[in-house]
Amino acid sequence: MNSYTHALTKDQATELRALLEELGFEFSPKQYTLFFAQKNKLSVAVYEKGPKVLVQGRGVEEFVQFELEPKILGEAKLGYEEVHSPEIFEPHIGVDESGKGDFFGPLVIAGAYVDRGIARKLLDAGVVDSKRIGSDARIRALADTIRKSSLGLVEIVLIGPAKYNELYDKFGNLNRLLGWGHARVIENLLAKKPECPRSLSDQFADARVITASLLKHGRKIAIEQRPRAESDIAVAAASILAREAFINWLERKSKELGLRLERGVSPSVKENARKLVELNGPGALREVAKVHFRTAHETAPDYYPAPPPRENWAGTRDSLKR
Repeated sequence: MNSYTHALTKDQATELRALLEELGFEFSPKQYTLFFAQKNKLSVAVYEKGPKVLVQGRGVEEFVQFELEPKILGEAKLGYEEVHSPEIFEPHIGVDESGKGDFFGPLVIAGAYVDRGIARKLLDAGVVDSKRIGSDARIRALADTIRKSSLGLVEIVLIGPAKYNELYDKFGNLNRLLGWGHARVIENLLAKKPECPRSLSDQFADARVITASLLKHGRKIAIEQRPRAESDIAVAAASILAREAFINWLERKSKELGLRLERGVSPSVKENARKLVELNGPGALREVAKVHFRTAHETAPDYYPAPPPRENWAGTRDSLKR
């Protein structure tokens, strides 16, 4: 294990700083942190948001087990996952996506199958939700580890912007499109592991959105959704695989165009969208961006209509009944 993260209370953050001072850690300023400390090749950062602690480097496991957990957190979890969360070691498929909130780039939906042996390998490798990983290099390294540890029992469905826009027009709703993509990933993994009893993903819609899209392979699997599903090791692994495919697509396409396609919907994203339209016309956006976003309308208002109000979840449920 070379990284560990955990939420802290403000009091715990204060206690941790005192502990690090006592242990001889050296402090230095770092953006977005309450404090950042290092000793030998071990670093401890406590971020303002949360707050949460991130421990990285050599000796992570020893520090967490003998210092952080007993003296600050007051509980022993590391190495006891099978006691605290036995369900993550049971055979199941984790599904997650990347790119749905980004104007540029594809929608990527990934899945990973785990059992007891695979789950332990992924935990030991430091696999966590991709949103907790700030480095693209780290995403790629972990994705490689996941592929090797999972014995090929992973699946990625990448929906490029042109196809995404076509499907969005067909489905008319992002939740239905996500449900279709989740179902394809689950179906493809069930072809490799037909006895898998359940799948797990983050809560994004009524589970019937996925169930309705499943074909013959998936009719018997239990579809589970819950908030913060990324705490599950299979979902965390899927999130990393999806993120890697997303950032790789953006990098390739940026090189082809000679224009950086950035993530999110920031002012720089909008500026580059305007540059692309000036160079290649408004139709070029359909090849690299999700044109139902308001950004497309703001960039080329005569070409892309303003998006309608978002359909609420209740409306999605009602439409499924019809």
